[in-house]
Amino acid sequence: MVSSTPVVIYPPDEEGGRRVRVNGTILGRAYSVRDVARFMQEAGLQEWDEMDVVRSSLIEWRGGGPDVWAQPE
Repeated sequence: MVSSTPVVIYPPDEEGGRRVRVNGTILGRAYSVRDVARFMQEAGLQEWDEMDVVRSSLIEWRGGGPDVWAQPE
């Protein structure tokens, strides 16, 4: 499945991390919305904070939204 959004947050892994992809490049694993905000800042959106991450239509959340950081049991 190809995403039309520039940022994709993948489902949580067994350790609670979620891969973060920006413009086709995996930047790393996030363990919270704060981590996603840091990745966005590193990608050039220095003013972004956690609320920008939660509200943004630039981000596609797979396997749960910004409040999901663990795999379903």
